Amino acid sequence: MTVLYKANMVRGAEWARFFAERAPDIPFRLWPDIGDPADIRYLVAWVPPDDIATRFPNLELVFSVGAGVDQFDATKVPAHIPLVRMLEPGIAETMVEYVTMAVLGLHRDLLNFIDQQKQQVWREIRITPAKRRRVGVMGLGQLGQAVLERLKVFGFPLSGWNRSAREIEGVTCYAGADALPAFLSQADILVCLLPLTDETRGILNAHLFARLPRGASLVNVGRGPHLVEADFLAALDSGALSGAVLDVTEPEPLPEGHPFWRHPRILLTPHNASMTTPDTAVDFVLDVIDRHRRGEALPGRVDRSRGY
Repeated sequence: MTVLYKANMVRGAEWARFFAERAPDIPFRLWPDIGDPADIRYLVAWVPPDDIATRFPNLELVFSVGAGVDQFDATKVPAHIPLVRMLEPGIAETMVEYVTMAVLGLHRDLLNFIDQQKQQVWREIRITPAKRRRVGVMGLGQLGQAVLERLKVFGFPLSGWNRSAREIEGVTCYAGADALPAFLSQADILVCLLPLTDETRGILNAHLFARLPRGASLVNVGRGPHLVEADFLAALDSGALSGAVLDVTEPEPLPEGHPFWRHPRILLTPHNASMTTPDTAVDFVLDVIDRHRRGEALPGRVDRSRGY
């Protein structure tokens, strides 16, 4: 009944230590030291091996080490094996920090002041009160709801959009494609926290930007392929968008000379908005394993028909 970890090896050593402390009865191995493949019951991975179905004949659960599973080829994970995305609290806490930083930076005109500093000149920019800066979040899962809860303290008018209906106190919620235009019209700062699916790929496009208030700004912490680059750059150049904070791109990292690197209206970070914390992630994995043994519902289980 072995757990196999296949992801960042530095953090993997931490996983091994926490497993030894909290579940000494469960053997734990770090890829590529898999031991007897027949002993592997649980796989924790960022990207699993291609031959997962044949290599591990007794596999019972597959965990994504991150909050998303779009990096998986789900067709290579047998349908009878549950695929579980990480729901440990460290991911939410770090994502909340990042989005709060990004929203406040855009709200307080940080991109303008960075540009002015480079030019060695100050030009006055009037402060817009938070109560007049509307923030909209696309994607109202665990991360989206945590972000909105933290943003409440600043007094922003908040709205959220999701594929299915949600009710969140203090947040105007919209659901489904028909409600998307109304949601976008209320977003001076748009935060994308959507999962990457066939439906959401390329959703940040010219059609969407045209429905935002002119001069709106964007925070993309979803996935790079959500964004149509040519449409995005055109929106920045035309003033339809006034700026953006991007933690995700396609590809990652961007090649040398890519226009995002030096664009004065874009702040880039290297896909580090959130990070799985080994301490709490091990607790989550052990809890899911216990639930699986008891035949209970599994938190974070991916609905393969939706892709998340």
